[in-house]
Amino acid sequence: MEEERERSPEVSHNGPKIYVDADACPVKREILRIADRAGVVTVLVANGGLRPSSDPMVRHVIVAHGADVADDWIVEQATARDIVVTSDIPLADRALAKGAFVLGPTGKPFTPDSIGMALAMRDLKQDLRESGEIKDYNAGFTQKDRLNFTNALAQAVQNALKEG
Repeated sequence: MEEERERSPEVSHNGPKIYVDADACPVKREILRIADRAGVVTVLVANGGLRPSSDPMVRHVIVAHGADVADDWIVEQATARDIVVTSDIPLADRALAKGAFVLGPTGKPFTPDSIGMALAMRDLKQDLRESGEIKDYNAGFTQKDRLNFTNALAQAVQNALKEG
């Protein structure tokens, strides 16, 4: 098994961090811009294909290929002061259990109150796809989604900084 490789220097920073499930994240640029303005460390976690950054506040963590390897790494690192950005509902559930604030790339937060329904809908849709009842067509990612995400992340970062 390949070991995780960090592609940026370790940053000593006591504040909240933003952990990004980066393999298919459509809002990496927005995350980096908001984190830079707020002085928050961002950790991009993926199986590969990340563009290196010379910014010392950005860490790139490349994990081994395999199901849930990036998710496992994020959950091991995240704390109650951190923000996790993902569209992966099981990862969102695990990060919430650690007390992290979790945000989807459309700006919709995952919360302890909403995660149960999100998991149930995910499972139902998977069952319907497997039985051929529905085809898997996800809605396209829009400019409004990007704007909603940007606003939600900026607010989440400010809240995390106040709590710290």
